Amino acid sequence: MLAQAVQKLFGDTGTQIIGTRHGEKLYETLMTREERLRSEDMGDYFRVAADNRDLNYDQFVVKGQVETEAEDSYTSHNTRLLDVDATVEKILTTDYVKEALR
Repeated sequence: MLAQAVQKLFGDTGTQIIGTRHGEKLYETLMTREERLRSEDMGDYFRVAADNRDLNYDQFVVKGQVETEAEDSYTSHNTRLLDVDATVEKILTTDYVKEALR
């Protein structure tokens, strides 16, 4: 999507699909499961409270199975992905791109 959006703005330079490279991540972790537990959905973004826990983790040990609301991390794989037009719109919010297109 990103390559298509950039080409839509700056002209088609061609795209060559090379596949996944060794060690390449398929998605990015945007917010871990633990961060989701202490986050607040602000509409357009999440506010994640600081982890102010003591480094003495003995007081946090829980015996048995713990159930939480956040079952998974929030990643680029399980979030809403932008289409080409929405990606172009997002790119155009940057001043240096606007300047380059003048």
